[in-house]
Amino acid sequence: MTSEINQSVVVEVGGGRVRGVVEGAVSVFRGIPYARAVRFGEPEAVAPWRGVREAREFGVAAPQLASRLARAMGGFEVAQGEECLSLNVWAPVGDGHPVLVFMHGGGFSSGAGSLGWYDGAEMAALGDVVVVTVNYRLGPLGFLRLPGVSAGNLGLLDQIAALGWVRDNIAAFGGDPGRVTAAGQSAGAISLVAMLSGERAEGLFQQVILQSPPLGMLPDTPDAAARTGAKFLQELGVTAGELGAVPVDALLAAQVAVAKGFGGQVVPPFQLVGDGVVVAADPVAAVSGRADGIPMLLGTTKDEASAFFSDDWDAVAAVSEQIFGGPTRRLSESREAAWLFEFDWYPEGSPFRACHCLELPFLLGTAAAWRHAPMLQGERPQGLVDEMRGSWLGFIKDGDPGWERGNARHFTGRSC
Repeated sequence: MTSEINQSVVVEVGGGRVRGVVEGAVSVFRGIPYARAVRFGEPEAVAPWRGVREAREFGVAAPQLASRLARAMGGFEVAQGEECLSLNVWAPVGDGHPVLVFMHGGGFSSGAGSLGWYDGAEMAALGDVVVVTVNYRLGPLGFLRLPGVSAGNLGLLDQIAALGWVRDNIAAFGGDPGRVTAAGQSAGAISLVAMLSGERAEGLFQQVILQSPPLGMLPDTPDAAARTGAKFLQELGVTAGELGAVPVDALLAAQVAVAKGFGGQVVPPFQLVGDGVVVAADPVAAVSGRADGIPMLLGTTKDEASAFFSDDWDAVAAVSEQIFGGPTRRLSESREAAWLFEFDWYPEGSPFRACHCLELPFLLGTAAAWRHAPMLQGERPQGLVDEMRGSWLGFIKDGDPGWERGNARHFTGRSC
């Protein structure tokens, strides 16, 4: 990296030069394109640019509907557009740093790596790690399967393309491409398990962190996904050949209609497809016991499902165990190098208890970014922030979060 007198920083990447900005102890590069989105097609290489491309502003988020988890996390508004395949880098001074690449959740239907919730500045400065967050395609634009139109799993291929970009370019930001930890939460976490089960992401990361992976949610079969795609086409009232010209607003409206008839509160209508190449039919079975040498840090919150509904705590416990807790423990037990955790803390009297997403404020983002999240009720104990970040950084840097394998670490906040 080369610094200029106005505290901007210029870096050479595959497409050309990008200019970021120095903010405190890190240099920040926002909105760097890692691939080009082609509607219902696989991500393509970015066309090179001349001169220096400004990387001071976040790129647009994938077109999306309101978050299903706004009741717990709070809502957000972001600029949206189909040309959404960009990533963001927070880099401390120096070279050879380990790298954390974070894939956001949102049920394959909402979210963005540019949200303040996932800001990487504090983690990068605290741990001398390079932090990368990623935007990828969502909803039908990312996960529609329709013969002759889309093979499905495009949003996952976007994530794989981003990890390929990191491998090829992160050294320019002071990162070590041989020390990449891929992390994800919820949809981002199950995406990483899907990558490990398939044939397209081999060698792109050396460690993995899985936060609240919904491993009890199997990918759609190709036939089931195609039937959902046919319903989507029927709602739009167009032929497959006309789908490429349909306005984005109409695509999102049809997504709503399909979701209403889909049923369920956790499983989204557009998600991973077990095609046997990009994603195994049963990713957990495919990854369990595999001697790939990839260490895992994985776990859940205690009351995962309460973010979706909390009027029946017996049902919350059952769904939390079926979709999140049980499968995550079993995956941990099947791996040679795996560290399991459970996040148990919650604000006293919270109607959400230790719900899905509650661990996120203790890892990424700032206190200001999380201030209005209903699930926190104004609380974010700094001691628990320090404890969580210390464990995650121990794993990212040294492959050891600080507790013995085989014994789950419970984050309760009581030691803070």
